[in-house]
Amino acid sequence: MDNSKIKVYVGMSGGVDSSLTAALLKEQGYNVTGVYMKNWTQDLPGMKCPWADDLADAKRVAVQLGIDFKVFDFETQYRQKVVQYMIDEYEAGRTPNPDIMCNQEVKFKLFLETALEDGADYIATGHYAAVNRHDSISELMMARDQNKDQTYFLYRISGQAMDKTLLPLGEYTKPEVRIMAADRGLFTATKKDSQGICFVGKIGIRDFLKQFIPEQKPGKIIDRETNKVVGYHDGAIFYTLGQRHGLNVGGGMPFYVCGKDMNKNEVYITTDLNDSSLWTRKISLSSPHWINTTPKDGKTLLIRVRHRAPLVEATLNYTDNNELLLTLKDEQRAITPGQSVVIYDNNICLGGGIVI
Repeated sequence: MDNSKIKVYVGMSGGVDSSLTAALLKEQGYNVTGVYMKNWTQDLPGMKCPWADDLADAKRVAVQLGIDFKVFDFETQYRQKVVQYMIDEYEAGRTPNPDIMCNQEVKFKLFLETALEDGADYIATGHYAAVNRHDSISELMMARDQNKDQTYFLYRISGQAMDKTLLPLGEYTKPEVRIMAADRGLFTATKKDSQGICFVGKIGIRDFLKQFIPEQKPGKIIDRETNKVVGYHDGAIFYTLGQRHGLNVGGGMPFYVCGKDMNKNEVYITTDLNDSSLWTRKISLSSPHWINTTPKDGKTLLIRVRHRAPLVEATLNYTDNNELLLTLKDEQRAITPGQSVVIYDNNICLGGGIVI
């Protein structure tokens, strides 16, 4: 098949995954253009934003591959759609996932629309996931590398976006990707994966939020078992259900966050991992999203309550107010408001929703 007339714009971050994605598509004969998405350039105290280095790395790979290269500036929209969303959610006492919103609003919407307007036929990214096209639909499939599978972060993209997306890394493991990149002489083959929030590198979420939200009032940390004040926090918004580290309450035994009251500005902790507030068999989801068809009410499927969590069985029921109620076969721990639960039919990612 002659792919030379098919234009593919590859989102290139300067990392090994997107570098190899561009290389593989070029080898398959596509007319490939590399695109660096300039989403965030702001330096923060003690943390220089790595965007300029990443851009230089992406451009260097594009030159090596002999492909065209462009920069799309999405910084304004990114602040509105991803960063502000994250800040608003934390201020409301929830724990959002900015990577999911980035994929929904930027990579598979803004980037896709801009690329198509610029003449592309498809976009491609270095995500560990696959596309299965049949009967005029495009299904999002789990990656072969279960440790790296990124469908959890992709569940809110649309079927129409999937129709225009290529995901060539779905059939490879991460070690294979590094070897294949090295075999092709790509200098990013040994570059470390980015860590931390998707747009601010190595800075922690607490340090990031402190730059953008009003100073938080200190409040009590209360032991749920004894009802005694055992410490003080610097803002309830910084604490999430199931959290163990950073509580600074002493006592020898590990404590876990088992709840918080935003109105009272109190955080509740327990040493009892079996505390009933940490475990549930029923999960309510808002903003349900389906990539293609909506599953039938009462259907039993598989769900993932966080990235890399095991798949567990759950039965779906729809409520009158456009919410989704999941009844799980087995209890799950620390289901956190604001996080996503993703729903699968075997290895097909169907969609999901946001924990209420």
